[in-house]
Amino acid sequence: LSHKGVIGAIVGSADGIAIRSSMENNSTVQYCGLIQQLTAKARSALRDLDPTNDLTFLRIRSKKNEIMVAPDLLVEKPHSLIR
Repeated sequence: LSHKGVIGAIVGSADGIAIRSSMENNSTVQYCGLIQQLTAKARSALRDLDPTNDLTFLRIRSKKNEIMVAPDLLVEKPHSLIR
């Protein structure tokens, strides 16, 4: 977490259970549970609007913080695009 302003990072399961966290346990449990519920609602709303659509990224910005949620994870090599 060497980026300026980053308070913490959490890796969690789709069920809202923390797998890894750089935050204190109480904060981790609270974030995981609430973000899991919010992500499920957002995904459901998108599918209600268009059944072929899915949530790929969720950004929540408040006066104090910003939370970025990526429900799926993709790791790729840089410059690996075929031209």
